[in-house]
Amino acid sequence: MSARAGDVSVVIPTFDRASVLARAVDSVVAQTHSPAEVIVVDDGSTDDTAELVERRFPSVRLLRQENRGVSAARNRGIGASRGEWIALLDSDDEWRPRKLERQLSALEGQPDLRICHTDEIWIRHGRRVNPRQIHAKHGGWIFERCLPLCAMSPSSILIHRSIFEVVGMFDEELPACEDYDLWLRICSRYPVLYVDEPLVVKHGGHEDQLSRQVWGLDRFRIQALEKVIDSGHLNEADWQASVAMLLKKIEIYLEGARRRGRREEAAQYERRLEHWRCQLHLMEQA
Repeated sequence: MSARAGDVSVVIPTFDRASVLARAVDSVVAQTHSPAEVIVVDDGSTDDTAELVERRFPSVRLLRQENRGVSAARNRGIGASRGEWIALLDSDDEWRPRKLERQLSALEGQPDLRICHTDEIWIRHGRRVNPRQIHAKHGGWIFERCLPLCAMSPSSILIHRSIFEVVGMFDEELPACEDYDLWLRICSRYPVLYVDEPLVVKHGGHEDQLSRQVWGLDRFRIQALEKVIDSGHLNEADWQASVAMLLKKIEIYLEGARRRGRREEAAQYERRLEHWRCQLHLMEQA
């Protein structure tokens, strides 16, 4: 399974980010290996996103839709794409010029692998910051490394489209942590190729980031964990590790719900906690 630049479709979802979108698209245009196509999905923007794309980037395919969230925008772009490989890029991030070149070269040497990610540079409020050790990137069978937090950046991903046919697309019902959910589904079935070079620049700290807009992100990680646990695709070790992580996340979220006086919500998570404790106990006794 050869990976070539001409087989790559780049999908960029965006919503009201005309001020930074050009930077993202310019970084794709500047790639040493040009992709087959670049697709920008305008998720119901109210600014001049569409005009910007049409004026500055006439070769880019612009898809417009009502605002349905980043998962729906990514799925729309992936569904409309023609390439054998899909590269994702968030509209507030950018690639280094050799990003696709280095990933394609690495995949040529590992033809059985179908998903590749890279290291990244973090910029917060215009200044470079060093990620904590917990955010360190890895390759291989990384499912257990995906359990605590999102272990891969969407903007670094290069993925063979056949993976989506097996595990499905981004979950449009999740308002956040949709990437965490997808990586769990993928990494429970596939090994990952990691290019240990900072080939993506991630810009953070701005007000429209989902992590700043949505309260209680762990509730969506809990949903994702329950989904992959119930999928029937985990081996015993991964199942037990997933349930152990799920219990930790439920306990943390439950404590927060109690602190905020959310009695009905707390009662719901108490029942979920007891259910999964029982399931883990049954597995350990089997």
